[in-house]
Amino acid sequence: MWPWEHAIVGYLAYSLFVHLVYRDSPTGLETLAVVFGSLLPDLIDKPLAWEFGVFEAGYAIGHSIFVAIPLSIAVGLLARRVGRTRAGIAFSVGYLLHLPADVLDAYVRGGQVAPELMFWPIATVEEVGEPAGFLAEFTRLFGQYQEALLAGDLSTYMWAQVGLAALAGLVWLADGAPVLREVLVWFRRLVTAAVGRNGPRESVPDDRN
Repeated sequence: MWPWEHAIVGYLAYSLFVHLVYRDSPTGLETLAVVFGSLLPDLIDKPLAWEFGVFEAGYAIGHSIFVAIPLSIAVGLLARRVGRTRAGIAFSVGYLLHLPADVLDAYVRGGQVAPELMFWPIATVEEVGEPAGFLAEFTRLFGQYQEALLAGDLSTYMWAQVGLAALAGLVWLADGAPVLREVLVWFRRLVTAAVGRNGPRESVPDDRN
């Protein structure tokens, strides 16, 4: 599954959760947390495998359920301690959904049930072919994806991805565009403060005469 697809799935799941449990929308911090959590397994494993050769494939320690669960609990406890419980939950939702999403993706696209994707080091995955480096490998894979999009040769699965992306965009707007919303509020406060500092000052009468 592509990184943005993980981010989409994570955000939709967390948005549904926070609406059902808290009757609220995700904040900007929570949105960043769920997106970061959903991307973290790939940010760990892909460079280590494709660039540095630490692992044979891009599914290892970052995708391991034996790492994901303790890490999610630790982040949740830390977030609770600093008064950011919901951000900790958002991170955990994004991270923990990444693992089964890759297993489901492998089944839908290749008809292969591959639970070993999330059971390192008990089960490992071998890379097909020799990766040429992180950037080269990502460019190659993305090129295949881009060619299919530009040619309009979309499979049913790719159409589902496009639909899911559109749904995520609508949900994000309905949630008040978190992150963008906070950035705009911050910018407005910055402008207001700057105008307040540099605005016209009332003249003080000169009593020396």
